[in-house]
Amino acid sequence: MKHAAIAVCVVGLLFGGIILAQTQTQSVEKELIKLENEWGDAYVKRDPALFEKMVTDDFIGTMPDGTVYTRAEAVEFIKSYKGDVTSMVTDEWKVRVYGDTAVVTARNTYKMVLEGKETAAQERFTDTWIRRDGRWKCVAAHNSTIAQK
Repeated sequence: MKHAAIAVCVVGLLFGGIILAQTQTQSVEKELIKLENEWGDAYVKRDPALFEKMVTDDFIGTMPDGTVYTRAEAVEFIKSYKGDVTSMVTDEWKVRVYGDTAVVTARNTYKMVLEGKETAAQERFTDTWIRRDGRWKCVAAHNSTIAQK
């Protein structure tokens, strides 16, 4: 009887730990999706300060053509962009959390006006986040254009 009670307690602790870990992971997933949406807002609203708060000083991004850009170059792009992003919808989210590191992938569908001409495009992105001092910051980003059929 005593062994059965101990077994029940151990199983209860294991399931309690699993449930707690799932709840914490879901909370992190929601936080990272919120940050990713704010990142998109930074581009739509042309708000480089918002972007700067989300990325590390040594942030590096990779464009669809393979060129890389730094945090400073991204900030300058946000400031000087001549087009208007009129809408951006992000879906197909996948968030994988590995302790204080997370990888976020999703699809962006956006419309913009550039030089008076409206255009639409889709892309997939992969962003790598780390938690520093209790805050999530992006250290690397990669975007790939989805070919239109």
